[in-house]
Amino acid sequence: MVGPNYLTSCCVRGLLTGRVRIADVPSPVLDAHALLVYFEREEGFETVKMRLAEALTRGDRLPMTVVNLGEVLYIVRREEGQDKAEEIERAVQMLPIEMVDVDMELTREAVRYKAAGGISYADSYAAALASLRGCPLLTGDPEFAAVAGQVSIDWLQIL
Repeated sequence: MVGPNYLTSCCVRGLLTGRVRIADVPSPVLDAHALLVYFEREEGFETVKMRLAEALTRGDRLPMTVVNLGEVLYIVRREEGQDKAEEIERAVQMLPIEMVDVDMELTREAVRYKAAGGISYADSYAAALASLRGCPLLTGDPEFAAVAGQVSIDWLQIL
């Protein structure tokens, strides 16, 4: 996991450095995997960073459900502790991410994906949001291969 200096220096200012390519596609939905890749600077980090920078340049925000943010926070808390989870939560608030609350429409769609099998309950919310918004889902989580025929997947690429 990353340290506090990285979080404060990269969250917003770091998005503005380097070349930014503006995509002609809808803003992708973020899942927990994509956000963890970003904060941990794992393979695919540059792709997530680029998508966040594109959103910032357009004055847009990448949608993510609160369920998926909760997944990020519990993973960080379990592996790094409560202080790190709170730090990540604060950092997310500085990024061009739209936190989408759960309602019955989103829940029904998530249930449809979960009932079909192959993905976790939390992941079913990311798939449902992408489906309802007609947006691709940005992820590197191989579990989403189970729904790739129903939801457009923007697989994380190593740049």
